[in-house]
Amino acid sequence: MNMLSYVASVVLQVPDKGPEMATLMRSNGKIYVVVAVIVVIWLGVLLYLISIDRKLSQLEKAEKEKNRTRQTPTSVV
Repeated sequence: MNMLSYVASVVLQVPDKGPEMATLMRSNGKIYVVVAVIVVIWLGVLLYLISIDRKLSQLEKAEKEKNRTRQTPTSVV
């Protein structure tokens, strides 16, 4: 019961003020810089994943071709 009352007291606490840092950054226009940096980072991660996927697909295709040529019997004349 003690744990439940602790969790309830933490959840029900109301902060006195809003987030000051976000308000300050928004008023200075720096929030857009933060958003732009985050977008650039995510675009970089996305492009990196796409390039890794393409390289992996090429390796899988090459491995499949390599295995296909090994499995075909060679005819002896």
